[in-house]
Amino acid sequence: MMQIRRLDTQAADFSAQLDALLDRAPELGAEVTRAVDEIIAQVRARGDAALLEYTQRFDRRSLSGVAELEVPRAQWQAAWEAQPQDLREALQAAATRIRAYAEQQKIAPFEFTDALGNRLGQQLRPLDRVGIYVPGGKAAYPSSVLMNAIPAKVAGVPEIIMVVPAPGGELNTVVLAAAHLAGVDRIFTIGGAQAVAALAYGTASVPAVDKIVGPGNAYVAAAKRAVFGRVGIDSIAGPSEILVISDAGSNPDWMAMDLFSQAEHGEDSESILISPDADFLDRVAEAMQRRVQSLPRAQTVRASIEGRGALIKVRDLAEACAISNHIAPEHLELAVEEPRALLPQIRHAGAIFIGRHTPEAFGDYCAGPNHVLPTSRAARYANPLGVYEFQKRSSLIECTPQGAQALAQIAGRIADAEGLQAHAQSARDRG
Repeated sequence: MMQIRRLDTQAADFSAQLDALLDRAPELGAEVTRAVDEIIAQVRARGDAALLEYTQRFDRRSLSGVAELEVPRAQWQAAWEAQPQDLREALQAAATRIRAYAEQQKIAPFEFTDALGNRLGQQLRPLDRVGIYVPGGKAAYPSSVLMNAIPAKVAGVPEIIMVVPAPGGELNTVVLAAAHLAGVDRIFTIGGAQAVAALAYGTASVPAVDKIVGPGNAYVAAAKRAVFGRVGIDSIAGPSEILVISDAGSNPDWMAMDLFSQAEHGEDSESILISPDADFLDRVAEAMQRRVQSLPRAQTVRASIEGRGALIKVRDLAEACAISNHIAPEHLELAVEEPRALLPQIRHAGAIFIGRHTPEAFGDYCAGPNHVLPTSRAARYANPLGVYEFQKRSSLIECTPQGAQALAQIAGRIADAEGLQAHAQSARDRG
């Protein structure tokens, strides 16, 4: 029997139990950090030679030269054409929806004239080149390719470089097909910290990028953290999370599978259900015990639920929302009779799935909004990946002679107070 943690907000130690459950120990191990620092230093110093050496060692590949690391474009086209018709149609439908949503995220430049006659505004420009990291080998995440590449293309990024490891030379054709569909420009079969270093600093073969996005293991996360500043990054992503708020009217089998949809990602994934109805929680627990047996990844799901899962009894839905805001989940499902009535109470969540007929799985693949979301309580301050992550905003300031005279007095006085006399004089020279 799978052990399912049960919590109750009326227990004296509830807060301590919840915080213990949420404690993810986010710091990367010293051994990982040392290894990553060495890899980055070697790639910076030796470029392609280091890339070739690490790829042969870590991915168990026999390569005659660095040119073999780049995937010919004809191979992407062949991969697309080799997919079953129904899969091509599903990928195309998902891409269309992701692109349509991304188009709505565009923000317009603006200018206005202030009361002094000065022109102020904002200019938007896309990043010049973006790198996308995609997990490889037996893992196949075409959805991540679409979610990372399409918003960049909508933002106007001219060049997207994709890196994907190919352990033992194994390269998933569905990932290649998604890259073809999403408009990726070049693909290199490199992974790990060495791929991140190559994207950040460039080599003779791999061009340096301005920003690196996409998920990866602990070594990838440590490398992204190490190169941040040299390049932009999307985030240091933690394990997957789902929080479901449900009343007694939901189907227990649906709720069980919604929790499992995140648990199957890995043993450290977090799956939590909150409800004011104890009998309903019992029914969900029974459904979980029954339905887990049918899953190919049942062992992973069991380990995840036992380690990071919980069914939480609350007094009412208002308290459920308060707990949700404390957790700040990556994914939040509102499986209740009147879900939109709860929206004003939700302050922190990466993505909110409204109503009983909106499972988190739709968001992972084809609803339209991005599935790259803040984890580990980062939804308190971070946003989903979107078009805005691939654009730069520049302020525009243009003063008239009359406007400069007025601003000179203001700036000069404040600069005097800060003891910065060159600032003050620079301003007053225009006054």
